[in-house]
Amino acid sequence: MTMPERPNLILILTDHFRGDCLSRLGHPVAETPHLDALSREGAAFVQAYTPCPSCIAARRSLMTGLTPYSQGMVGYRDGLPWPYAVTLAGELTRGGYQTINIGKTHFHPPRLHLGFEQLIVPEDYEEWLAQQPGVAVDKYAHGVDSNSWMARPNHLPESLMEETWFVSRAQEFLRKRDPTRPFFLCLSFNGPHPPWCPPQVYYDQFIHREMPPPAVGPWAAHHAEEAEYPLDVNAWRGRLPEHQLHRARAAYFAYLAYLDAQVGRLMRTLARSRLLADTFILFTSDHGEMLGDHHLWRKTYAYDASARVPFLVHLPRQVPGPRNREIRQVVGWEDILPTFLDVAGLPTPSSVEGRSVLPLLRGEVVDWRPYYHGEHAPCYHPENANQFLTDGEWKYIWNPITGQEQLFHLATDPQERQELAEDPAYVAVLKEWRQRLIAELAHREEGLSDGKRLIPGDVPVWRPSVLGGKDS
Repeated sequence: MTMPERPNLILILTDHFRGDCLSRLGHPVAETPHLDALSREGAAFVQAYTPCPSCIAARRSLMTGLTPYSQGMVGYRDGLPWPYAVTLAGELTRGGYQTINIGKTHFHPPRLHLGFEQLIVPEDYEEWLAQQPGVAVDKYAHGVDSNSWMARPNHLPESLMEETWFVSRAQEFLRKRDPTRPFFLCLSFNGPHPPWCPPQVYYDQFIHREMPPPAVGPWAAHHAEEAEYPLDVNAWRGRLPEHQLHRARAAYFAYLAYLDAQVGRLMRTLARSRLLADTFILFTSDHGEMLGDHHLWRKTYAYDASARVPFLVHLPRQVPGPRNREIRQVVGWEDILPTFLDVAGLPTPSSVEGRSVLPLLRGEVVDWRPYYHGEHAPCYHPENANQFLTDGEWKYIWNPITGQEQLFHLATDPQERQELAEDPAYVAVLKEWRQRLIAELAHREEGLSDGKRLIPGDVPVWRPSVLGGKDS
């Protein structure tokens, strides 16, 4: 493709957005009409996963196209460098794209560009907010912690919310961009990461609605029984009083509706600017949110509420193929970098482990991966770790600290209520998935597999070897 024919690229990132919470997929509460419309001119990947269900590790895989093990971080740890020669923005910038990030990055050190030509971050919003007439408080004046199950309406009007400001900056970029180059815009929202304090108008739309109860399997009872009460406001597990549970879930869905409206603002700008038909757009999230399912909150878990993510695509005219489809092949965040380079007509560096999903979008018959591997090192608790495999029909989970196994048949039990690892009827299925994980982990330095069996042991969050043996 020549330079003017190359499509523009937009990557819309969210945080804690569950993969099942889309109107298109039949969720009983979530309202996402703009996201549904986005995917109408493309596709929804209905079995998309994060390779590591927490913010920083997932974003490292996104920006490098590497698995968590290869990029060095298999759990949550902040404050470490990003020592990568190949990055999504870097490759696109070198390939002639005008590149900008607007919103959350989690890069370190703060304001690291990681290949982006331009960078606007949450601290810029906070500076702007402090200068607004009549605003004498910061964005956290609602009093809700940033990992809490607590919820309430936001103290700020919608016009002063962070996500609104980010979209305004994106609109400004579209007006002032270099018209001689295609652009890559990464629009990265913090929401629906807690605090769940959506604008009042959206809170009001959901707080009085009937909410489906959380999905709780019998195997999860210990998460309620072993929690410490009264619950800490940032508790990762436990049973809430019914009114607090309802408020948390209502506020979460309200936040999704607010984000959907902001995506709608951006889509209207693209349409009115006659850019939409020439722009490839991907909407996704770094991980989901347990939201009380199985008496759990937050992320890091292998369960679908935490590990499955939305993956919605709008295709430009430059990409032929069927539209308005739901694609069932299992994809993940390490596939984003090669996909964007493929759409841009740029070569994929040999270091990249992910695969472009463009052939799937074009409707081609592709020999795709037989399953997807994800993981997370201990977090919240010394034994809270997982390795998981899924092909969209089955889910196998192994705890590398305790050795516990879980098996779920997602095709008939998508909410993972019925744990099958102890069921004699599924001995052969369990063995098959265990052997796959044994092979997957066999050559890793943690020693979790010797090629014949799984071996429980410590799982360091960070591998200093990616820095030549240095820890910082």
